[in-house]
Amino acid sequence: MGMPYKTLNASMNKKAKHRVLVAGGAGFLGSHLCERLLRGGNTVICLDNFSTGRMENLHHLLRFDTFSFVRHDIVEPIDFAVDEIYNLACPASPLHYQADPVHTMMTSVLGALNLLELAAHYKARIFQASTSEIYGDPHVHPQPETYWGNVNSFGPRACYDEGKRSAETLFFSYHQQYGVDIRIGRIFNTYGPRMRTDDGRVVSNFIVQALKGEDITVYGDGSQTRSFCYVDDLIEGFFRLMNSPTSIQTPVNIGNPGEFTVSQLAEQVIAMTGSSSKIVYRTLPVDDPHQRKPDITVAERTLGWRPTVALTEGLKATIAYFEHQLAPVSKELAIVA
Repeated sequence: MGMPYKTLNASMNKKAKHRVLVAGGAGFLGSHLCERLLRGGNTVICLDNFSTGRMENLHHLLRFDTFSFVRHDIVEPIDFAVDEIYNLACPASPLHYQADPVHTMMTSVLGALNLLELAAHYKARIFQASTSEIYGDPHVHPQPETYWGNVNSFGPRACYDEGKRSAETLFFSYHQQYGVDIRIGRIFNTYGPRMRTDDGRVVSNFIVQALKGEDITVYGDGSQTRSFCYVDDLIEGFFRLMNSPTSIQTPVNIGNPGEFTVSQLAEQVIAMTGSSSKIVYRTLPVDDPHQRKPDITVAERTLGWRPTVALTEGLKATIAYFEHQLAPVSKELAIVA
């Protein structure tokens, strides 16, 4: 059954700053956010259905008396009296969100609707983890928040792209119609410890392949670009956006504007891991964006936020994490009585 976990404790610490609900809290980003909120003195209720989240991401948080976990799918309504809500619940890699496109769409739309209803009822501030994918394969570079995007509503990525676009519309509509205090962060490529080894996104794929000595798979000719934000920087952006004293009801890009080609990333991972892996090229997937780089002018001006972790520094920490994840279990620990 794995390590037991605490369920919701209705009599949680009343001295905590805020009572915060984190949907998708057992995931890569969600677990880092829960940790940041707990260290800030908040009471945290973590929701997750474990579609991609993992209990092992939360083990170190169980020592906090102000932390509770509830297994729940936000497609179904839920009722907790809270001050703040962070909605991070949705598979974020193409490998996982394309596995069940209908549920991905339902999570983005029905899940957002249920959490917005909760926010409206308790007058809670609510944060939506949106995505740079709403820009699609962009015709504008870098991408500012004012760009409407170039998204294929019938493509294999549409369940995620259009789901997140629809969620933004719901957030705006609840603010406009019911006065809900909303915050929307558009996340660009993010990496770091607690990513799954089977995550399917470019940083984790390259690191895992390099550590295993396998060929590193580059889709397309490798000239497509990405901007990689380390998880600590991203969570700081979330925190500043949510806690800004100035009402920000429009989306804000949160990402690192440093731009690299996919081939450059592959070469850097090989060099940093000392791997003998070779780069092999495969056909570019349908609707895969050719350029991705955030314009973070709004975040800099309104939040005073800019990423500080260089790619080399972030990759070093991420590689160390995956080395530990892939390390063989010792024979003594593997013995089963």
